Amino acid sequence: MELSWLEDFLALAECGNFSRAAEGRNLTQPAFSRRIRALEDWTGTPLFDRTTQPVGLTEAGRRFRPFADETLRRLLQGREEARLAGGAAATALRFAATHALSLTFFPNWLRTLEGRARLGAIHLLSDSMQACEQVMMQGQAQFLLCHAHAAAPSRLEGGAFRSVAVGSDRLVPVSAPDGTGAPRHPLSGDGSALPHLAYSPESGMGRIVTAARGGFPGPVALETVFTSHLAAVLRTLARDGRGAAWLPESLIAEDLAQGTLLRAGGSAWEIAVEVRLYRPRARQSPAAEAFWALATAQQPPHQDGREQE
Repeated sequence: MELSWLEDFLALAECGNFSRAAEGRNLTQPAFSRRIRALEDWTGTPLFDRTTQPVGLTEAGRRFRPFADETLRRLLQGREEARLAGGAAATALRFAATHALSLTFFPNWLRTLEGRARLGAIHLLSDSMQACEQVMMQGQAQFLLCHAHAAAPSRLEGGAFRSVAVGSDRLVPVSAPDGTGAPRHPLSGDGSALPHLAYSPESGMGRIVTAARGGFPGPVALETVFTSHLAAVLRTLARDGRGAAWLPESLIAEDLAQGTLLRAGGSAWEIAVEVRLYRPRARQSPAAEAFWALATAQQPPHQDGREQE
């Protein structure tokens, strides 16, 4: 059960209208309805009578409401008291980042920011995109750094989170060379089968590759021969000649320069992505707010409400 579900429940109980409650929670109505349904699945019973206008609470919902009110109030109060008691811990910055960016982008980006201002202690959790999103939704990190693409929105888009683009990258289809120096597994665009080193569903880059396939210059039959959420693992297998993989250019720049990996197709097969920094909309610690201001300095707003470089 997620804390946001209780906030959604109380918002709908207060106004009795799905559209207005969703708007107040900065969610689309379908997304809001799914979260209400998820809470009802968790409790094991309907909490709202959808046959009435305005929407009313069922008897179960009426009994649940005071517990929801008290639970939410005590959790938020406890969080604030813990932050105050934390003292020096309140100055620490807690990041979640996907594995590939933890290895490539994050260290240099942080070094650049530290050259502009003094930062406190840094705590970094490196995991799959799905795990990082969960960490953010549970309030265990203040920031998430990940690859992003408009066709594959994160679970954190809109609602309780906001984001800004802090860099760019490309997912490049690559293959080991064959004996002649050509790609062993080239992209032909004629629908030929291609052994594919694929990302697992937990991977954000896997979501992006799947969503962006419609923009490829030709059909391709990807036959998955290996799956992992770790780009570094797929990189090793690609170098061993096991298949082709779409890998972040930031991770394989040295391989491309040395020829241990080759582009399996032209630039039209590559996927341009952003490196995006997410944070909760709610105000955070002074240290976290100062870091956000530093990271987003001179970043104009994006036309969809997000911020960008």
